[in-house]
Amino acid sequence: MKRSTRNMLAALIVMIASAGMIWAGGDQENSGTAKSSNGEDDVIVLQMFYPVQVGGPLTKLIEKLASDFHSVNPTIVVEPIYTGNYDDTVVKIQTAIQGNTPPDLFLSLATQRFSLVSSDSIIPLDDLIAMDGGDEYINDFLPGFMEDSFVDGKIWSIPFQRSTQIIYYNKDAFKEAGLDPETPPKNWDELVAYSQKLVKKDAAGNVIRWGVGLAQQSGSAQWQFGGFCLENSKNGENLMSDDGKKVFFNTPENIEALQFQIDLQQKYEVMPKGIVQWTDLPGAFIEGKYGIIYHTTGNLANISKNATFDFGTGFMPGNKRYGAPTGGGNFYITKGISRERQEAAWKFIRFATSPERLAQWNIDTGYVAPRASSFETSIMKNYYGELPQAEVAKEQLKYAKPELTTYDSARIWRIFNDNYQAAIIGDLTAKEALDKAQAEASQVLKRFQ
Repeated sequence: MKRSTRNMLAALIVMIASAGMIWAGGDQENSGTAKSSNGEDDVIVLQMFYPVQVGGPLTKLIEKLASDFHSVNPTIVVEPIYTGNYDDTVVKIQTAIQGNTPPDLFLSLATQRFSLVSSDSIIPLDDLIAMDGGDEYINDFLPGFMEDSFVDGKIWSIPFQRSTQIIYYNKDAFKEAGLDPETPPKNWDELVAYSQKLVKKDAAGNVIRWGVGLAQQSGSAQWQFGGFCLENSKNGENLMSDDGKKVFFNTPENIEALQFQIDLQQKYEVMPKGIVQWTDLPGAFIEGKYGIIYHTTGNLANISKNATFDFGTGFMPGNKRYGAPTGGGNFYITKGISRERQEAAWKFIRFATSPERLAQWNIDTGYVAPRASSFETSIMKNYYGELPQAEVAKEQLKYAKPELTTYDSARIWRIFNDNYQAAIIGDLTAKEALDKAQAEASQVLKRFQ
């Protein structure tokens, strides 16, 4: 953050403290307004919950975004509140709303939209969009990301920090194993064959490099598994209905997909047994402990910066077809704040989602810019020229669909993850696990049908 802006914010905090900030809930207002010396409202201070750890690498980027916005909108200050990971953020948003101290806007998973709508926590954005940008603005968003902003025909969120899963592979390990380093596996059969060649053991027979790694922990399993289900589907069927009221866990195709993942560990022995952790994979890949990993595009900047070997990226290998899940966060505006504050929050969202800023966010973080025009900017074209691995994410979006997204999403995710993991560790067969998950999830979703 620039020194002049930091000083301005420091002075503003003193002014707020002396004037007092009045918070209220429901249709009361989260005022966050600094008063001028004559007592009139002068500067609107918006609180924004953001899913990142305090002191994390994204905080400086977020603060710069807020600072840049304030420099051209001097009557609005956006105050980022760092709320941990996405799961932590959902809990903190719910707690703040219930305690009548809601943030004005927040970034949360696109998958939360049904639950946020059903709990009456957010506002539809159609009126604000119509006033500022309209169809020209909305139609510029890539369909693969925009489609999970809708509930009952209304737009409830705007894509910002979006991602999809791709594979990262170690080109040096490919060469060592006699594989073409410019040709990643295109399908499941090749994934198995390549992974078997990539497994490396020491003299004692201990594995020192696994062929492939994919995350199976709660909160991550449903994301990567959704991609495998799309890849094995007859006609691109997803794990759930578009309206979020039904799930289709136990189709024959999905049972086959789960069995394939079990086989990667048990039959082909190209993956470590047990539950592989999402957070462990990038570091282990950088350390050379995996030949291939499935992971978010949001890790591209990290891997590019820290890998000491030549690496490539590729589509998630297909089976009957290509497929990949979208993920990441959208901007939401909280219900219960004044129209003036809603419009101020919308102004920030429009600022943050300009083509140039989304392009820069993509470059700085690895998250995929959700607007088509971002890819026509000079900075993005230069970026692709310098880091061609980044282009895979955009190209794969034509095969991508939203990750598991339903009403009461936290319970549905837990049901799926618990049963999925039971199959991975051998407590249930693939069919038993998905039959059980289907029955339990259908029971939960009955009240929304």
